[in-house]
Amino acid sequence: MKATRVFVPALGGMALGALLLPAAALADTTVAPSTTPVGGTVVLTAPRCNPDSGDAIFHVTGPNRDHNVRSTTAAAGGGLSAELFTAGFTLGTYTVAATCGDGDSDGSATFTVAPIGDTQPGGHDGGDGTGKLAAGATLIATTLGGAVILARRRRHAANAATL
Repeated sequence: MKATRVFVPALGGMALGALLLPAAALADTTVAPSTTPVGGTVVLTAPRCNPDSGDAIFHVTGPNRDHNVRSTTAAAGGGLSAELFTAGFTLGTYTVAATCGDGDSDGSATFTVAPIGDTQPGGHDGGDGTGKLAAGATLIATTLGGAVILARRRRHAANAATL
C-alpha cells in the first residue's frame, strides 16, 4: 500500500513527460534551408496549422525586416507553407514566428542570410532538437529522483516509528 503512494505519482510524472515530449518536438515552424544567400529563397512551414482554419501568418524579424508573410500553399507533410525571397535582405539572422488561422502559435525558427557562396544545407531551425529531448529527459529524471527521495524518507520514518 505504501509503495503505491510513492510510485503512482512517479508514474504519473513520467507519463506526463512522455506525453509532452513529442508535442514539444512537433510544435515548431521550420525554415528550409536554414542558411541562404542574399537573393535566395527559403520555405517557411507551419506543420500544425490546419489549412481549413485559414492562412498562417509568418512574422519575419531581423536586421532590416519586420513584416508578415501569408501562407500560400498546403505543405506536403501537413500544415501550411510559404516561400520567402531574400532579395534586399541584410546579412544576418532572422526569426520567423508562425500563427495559424485559428490564432494558435506554431512556434518559431531562425534562418541566416549569408554572402553568396557561403551557404550550407539546413532545415528545421538550424538545430537538431537535442535541447527539447534533453528537457524531456530532465523532467523524467527529476520525477524518478523525487520518487526515490520520497521512498527513502517514508522508509526511514516508518523504521523510526517502530523503534
